[in-house]
Amino acid sequence: QVQLVESGGGLVQAGGSLRLSCAASGRTFRDYTLGWFRQAPGKGREFVAAISWSGGNTYYADSVKGRFTVSRDNAKKTVFLQMNSLKPEDPAVYSCAATLRIWSNREADFGSWGQGTQVTVSS
Repeated sequence: QVQLVESGGGLVQAGGSLRLSCAASGRTFRDYTLGWFRQAPGKGREFVAAISWSGGNTYYADSVKGRFTVSRDNAKKTVFLQMNSLKPEDPAVYSCAATLRIWSNREADFGSWGQGTQVTVSS
């Protein structure tokens, strides 16, 4: 298991940017595919983005493609989510998660989760 702690959430105006970070500890960080999910009030958790262990492959939900960028620094055991052009539909609790699968966008495949960080967008 790997332990994950997110940071960087906050309030931003529509069209603005935020950068989320997720710091890991525990088992070898580079073994894991890392994902970002979000959950808005009254809605289920949805996949946002994922990055392979090497950082060579990234995957995005259609709703964020072209606006969000996921990256990782294995030496610092940290994964990032750069969010640009934030929209009123983006507010949610954003959580990072880890899986030993090569690739997944399914919540059930991710065994380690952070506590989440709140992102709020004002219009």
